[in-house]
Amino acid sequence: MSTTQPIRDTALLHEFKNFYLEKETNIRNYTLCILGLNTALRITDILALRWGDLYDFSRSCFLEHLAVTEKKTGKSTAIALNQAVMDVLTVYRSQLSSAPEKDTCLFPSRKGANQPLSRSQAFRVIKKAAESVGLCHNISCHSLRKTFGYHAWRQGTPPALLMNIYNHSSYQITKRYLGIEQDDRDKVFKNISL
Repeated sequence: MSTTQPIRDTALLHEFKNFYLEKETNIRNYTLCILGLNTALRITDILALRWGDLYDFSRSCFLEHLAVTEKKTGKSTAIALNQAVMDVLTVYRSQLSSAPEKDTCLFPSRKGANQPLSRSQAFRVIKKAAESVGLCHNISCHSLRKTFGYHAWRQGTPPALLMNIYNHSSYQITKRYLGIEQDDRDKVFKNISL
């Protein structure tokens, strides 16, 4: 059985995340990818989001933090929404055919009234973007979550903080999520000259 991998290469990541913006325009799918890459949420938590989770309807603005109770763990977490997320949500909201209400699904399915996109359809969305850039193996919805951690780690985020972000119970689990491979270990040894 193969393990889902993060998208390590920054050029491929750029192509991947812009697939639904530049090649096959679909603002819902683009927003799904950007939100997944920037929040480290599991796909089930992303698909369950409603506009009221992200938008303050009384003040007509996006919230600074997304408060989520994770379905898998039951743990509550607050996630700061960065500028990339704010920008894509603003564009997404402006392109909707009608103004959403608090209880409107953020990522609606085309089937059924106000039903969220299914996990299998989200997988197809992500897989299609991945295949378009040559990432054909070991990419799934969970790759978005793992990609966040991998690049946060590469940018110097301490693994203990990532462990906390992921609500992992051990450092070993977080290390697996980071997808640290032998080539990453090799770079450390090659760059050290004492």
